[in-house]
Amino acid sequence: MALNDPKGGKPAKPPSPVPEKRGGWLSRIAPGIRNLVSKRETPDNLWVKDPDTGEMIYRPDLEAALWVTPAGRHMRIAPDLRFAFTFDEGKYDKLPTPKTPDDPLKFSDVKPYPDLLSAARKATGEHDAMTVAVGKIGGIETVVAVMNFAFRGGSLGLAVGEAFIFAAEEAVRRQAPMVVFTASGGARQQEGTLALMQMARTTIAVQFLKDHGLPYIVAMTDPTTAGVLASFAMLGDVHLAEPGALVGFAGRRVIEETIRETLPPGFQTAEFNMERGVVDKVVPRGEMRAVLTSLMTTLMMGRARRSAA
Repeated sequence: MALNDPKGGKPAKPPSPVPEKRGGWLSRIAPGIRNLVSKRETPDNLWVKDPDTGEMIYRPDLEAALWVTPAGRHMRIAPDLRFAFTFDEGKYDKLPTPKTPDDPLKFSDVKPYPDLLSAARKATGEHDAMTVAVGKIGGIETVVAVMNFAFRGGSLGLAVGEAFIFAAEEAVRRQAPMVVFTASGGARQQEGTLALMQMARTTIAVQFLKDHGLPYIVAMTDPTTAGVLASFAMLGDVHLAEPGALVGFAGRRVIEETIRETLPPGFQTAEFNMERGVVDKVVPRGEMRAVLTSLMTTLMMGRARRSAA
């Protein structure tokens, strides 16, 4: 008996049989194996673009080179990597820094300042732009503070000021030298005058270290500028810098527009500043631990002699 059309009329055609799905030979061996094989097994970030040459660098090779490209560019790195490269055997203990108000001035901007801080914390995994840790460098217990440019451009605000002062006080408490790796675009505008006050407060903290005869070494990384350069970055017993790091107060374009002159090639690079006595030594990342060890051994030896006398 034929199936009739619901409206009456010609008999409806029976439904066409559903064609049998035919997979490849892998599907016939084991269901789902085709999907398994077709999945990508390489991570999306396996290759990193060289910012100078545009070439793609195999990430494991870049990691083995301490994030220094074949062209010699010392790429910006997070505090955890900096600590691992600096301390003996990569062993260290992070120290909890003092907490500060997130928005002391109730700053009005396109986006609420607390939201900007929240986004930076989520992206970096750090509370603010400076992280402090303690460990041994060349067998010498050392307090190390690292600035993170990825956190709001490493800007100097209340939290960074408090972290720096805490690091100095911890160094005095442990009778240990202090090393700071700087990376900053300047004071944090959302904290206004309170941010500028940290320049004076960190200067007093450096003097506190010197009053106790403890070495204070600055290692400038790309970039070290503005308020940070004008305060604790320029007060070290020794000033080191990574190759090619930008070290200066104002930007090249601003200076050229102000003085109406063309600045020389390499202006404000670490090498340019070393030739003029602003930086004592340009140190490749792979040699930094050895240089710090040598410096602190000498400086702590001198301190021990003064104490004995």
